[in-house]
Amino acid sequence: MPSRVADDGDSPERTLPDDLVRAHAFVLDHVRRPGTWLDGAARVAVAREARRAVACDACRRRKASLSPAGVDTEHEGVVAAAVHRIRTDPGRLSRAWFDDVVRELGVETYVELVALTAFVAGLDAFARARGAPPAPIPDPLPGEPSRRRPSGAAPEGAWVPMVAPEAAVGPEAGLYGDAPIVPNIVRALSLVPDEARALRALVDAHYVPVARIPDPTARRALDRAQIELVAARVSALNECFY
Repeated sequence: MPSRVADDGDSPERTLPDDLVRAHAFVLDHVRRPGTWLDGAARVAVAREARRAVACDACRRRKASLSPAGVDTEHEGVVAAAVHRIRTDPGRLSRAWFDDVVRELGVETYVELVALTAFVAGLDAFARARGAPPAPIPDPLPGEPSRRRPSGAAPEGAWVPMVAPEAAVGPEAGLYGDAPIVPNIVRALSLVPDEARALRALVDAHYVPVARIPDPTARRALDRAQIELVAARVSALNECFY
């Protein structure tokens, strides 16, 4: 059942499916809550920094530079610098850059801030496509991060450890639902399982449920071939590795 959601006080109402409305509300609430390695205040700060990065003049100059090392962006602190780089120039992240960031933050914190940056980028791109203002990032909630690393996380050749489907047991049971195939892009945030779950909520609402990714008959308002055509074009424009 579609919901009626206004863009702002002066814009006409536009119809959004209920699952999108619920997913966006869930992710915004998720961002403000204490996470696994960051508290609510730090998570909200990361989300707001991810939004500010789009208008960052230094990031624009770096993106236009032949080498990302050719521009001194002078961001304040390793977290802000990492968020801006992930948000504005992800295609040129290097292993050396990653290793430097992880030495400062820890790989678990890095995964959490990647997730928050990606969530803001996705929500903001959706709002921009609708001609709507970006959703306000809510104020943080109090509490401490859980600091729980999943026991099944292990190196598998990626930069970050991941939880294999067969290792998704105990607290991680159901992490990937009943998907017969779990792409690495779905597993990428699994070192911080709550972020992987939040990503699934967005993927299910914006694309197709993970369990139906291998199903060529899966559809939404568009059929699967049309969905993949749009996805491939957007990925090419965004210089996505996949």
